[in-house]
Amino acid sequence: MAAAGRIPIDADGRFSGYASLFNTLDAGGDMVMPGAFSASLAKRRGRIRLLFQHDPKEPVGIWESLGEDAHGLFVSGRLVPGVPRADAIRLLIESRAIDGLSIGFRTVKATRQGGHRKLWTIDLFEISIVTFPMLEDARIAASADHSTGAAIAAAISVLRNP
Repeated sequence: MAAAGRIPIDADGRFSGYASLFNTLDAGGDMVMPGAFSASLAKRRGRIRLLFQHDPKEPVGIWESLGEDAHGLFVSGRLVPGVPRADAIRLLIESRAIDGLSIGFRTVKATRQGGHRKLWTIDLFEISIVTFPMLEDARIAASADHSTGAAIAAAISVLRNP
């Protein structure tokens, strides 16, 4: 969650955070493994949608960068001004009323271990701003809340995989 005093979204509606974390069990029993997004990011870059609550009728912005680093899938997006739902979401994020991120995907390759699914390859379609993320730590964060190293790694990944 965002640190007190730091606004997790700027005046232009830009925000960032981790949409997924590697090697972390979510509430549905899934665990995304490192590298799971690489093929999908190469294939779909620019066509991964930014939705609200996974609703295809609620596109609210665009993803400006998406990249895997050692920690997970780091994303930076921008809400589109003038879209009523996007304007409302910006205010909700600003006031820290919502901050969850969640991925919408199709499983390409997975294994089962101990009653849980390990997701090795994911076809990513969308990332949503949500009230309750399946992965507790998939959150929008104030810019100083994630490490500089993670931001650099995400930027490098984006540059290498245009």
